Amino acid sequence: MTDAEDKKSRFDLATPQGRRRAEADLIWTDHGFLRSRFANFHWIEDGVMARANQPSPEAVARYAEMGFKTILNLRGPSDTGYYALEREACERHGLSMIDARMHSREPPSVEQIRQAKRLFETIAYPALMHCKSGADRAGVMAVLYKHFKMGLPISEAAEQLSLKYLHVKQGKTGMIDYFFAAYLAETKESGKAFMDWVEQDYDKAKVKAAFMGEWWANILVDKILRRE
Repeated sequence: MTDAEDKKSRFDLATPQGRRRAEADLIWTDHGFLRSRFANFHWIEDGVMARANQPSPEAVARYAEMGFKTILNLRGPSDTGYYALEREACERHGLSMIDARMHSREPPSVEQIRQAKRLFETIAYPALMHCKSGADRAGVMAVLYKHFKMGLPISEAAEQLSLKYLHVKQGKTGMIDYFFAAYLAETKESGKAFMDWVEQDYDKAKVKAAFMGEWWANILVDKILRRE
């Protein structure tokens, strides 16, 4: 047996040992115990699209009872217990689970933005999107949903990235705020549409480098030089 096969078999839900490992992974390794009474659930568009943190099998069952048809997993596929249990629960309760990996400390790529637009145009609703905490990757996708599906300008849709949803702008997760701010700054005079800017002007590496430069400069001033 190869290392890859051995690792995969650890979360085989068809065996009692694999199921126990998967449940332990969800509860302890993935900090599911912290989410047991708090789903960070919010409607983005009432009755149509919602956002939340990583669902347990019990949460998936509740979402099915609420009438959800699709779950967007923004963490992407992985050989983990939480992933195996979520996919099993979605199959059991008749929900379509779609993997659409996003990032919390990287600006989105052009292809990730294109994929988000395609998904919003084709998935079955009501739908729910989630990452681990429901704060950052869910926040990016919520902004994109409000813009692409609901027609809100990015300046208004960006409210989905706020402390209300546990998103913190001051850390490296502020990278995603910076991405949307870069669009607004670069198109202030032209008013260029968001997708046109993404396709024609957006430079992910440049945006990331600019953010990191400012982030490190703030640390230098605020922490090292102890600015009052």
